[in-house]
Amino acid sequence: MIKFRVESLEFRGLCLAATLLLCTFSYAQSDFEAANAAYADGRYDEAATIYQSLLDEQPNATLYYNLGNARFKQGELAQAILSYERALRLKPNYKDAKYNLAFAQSRIVDNIPEQDFFLSSWARTVRNQLSERTWIRSSIALFILALAGLLLFLLGRAMWVRKTAFHTAWIALLFSLVTGLNAASLHNRDTLRNEAIITQGVVNAKSSPDRSGTDLFTLHEGTKVSIRETIGEWVNVRVGSNEGWIRSSNLERI
Repeated sequence: MIKFRVESLEFRGLCLAATLLLCTFSYAQSDFEAANAAYADGRYDEAATIYQSLLDEQPNATLYYNLGNARFKQGELAQAILSYERALRLKPNYKDAKYNLAFAQSRIVDNIPEQDFFLSSWARTVRNQLSERTWIRSSIALFILALAGLLLFLLGRAMWVRKTAFHTAWIALLFSLVTGLNAASLHNRDTLRNEAIITQGVVNAKSSPDRSGTDLFTLHEGTKVSIRETIGEWVNVRVGSNEGWIRSSNLERI
């Protein structure tokens, strides 16, 4: 009898937890629908506020995308680009976010030429096609395939089987290493968060981390930069082949 009561209490607890979870989901869904309705009615400030409140509870690529659309309609170009970038960080193959990001970036006015080695740019493009989790899974699967090929090479009797197994093993091992490096690169990017968007209209990058530094080049709202170093309220940023110091309040990390 006592055991039945304990199990009954556990069952009730599970039911209560499930009910609370369902209510929370329903509440979030109703807020999401309200934000969409506000956006459709042209109430972009209200829509952005609701999207942001939902994002504060749980980051989501669709919410970031919708927030980016609302920010763009508000005329907040930098915040729109920032939201699209965050959506793509969570969902690399989000086509709508890619398209809207490219459109928003076409509105940027900047005088800094991009001078990046094409192989580095290509490698980053490939890396960003998949999520960190997908790269990790691919790396593990390829490593298992390499081990299977090695085992078949050691145990196989027919010469063609051993040759096929050998080539399969080293190719799978090579790609396992590449995919593992992509996963590590994405993990490092998301942990350090060393990419940021300029959020102020016009910012002068200086030669040193103080006001007396010489102005080196100009950054405009919406420009994406890489953060190299931080000293107090100043950060050293890089765009293409240009490096300079700006205040951290002039940017927001992706």
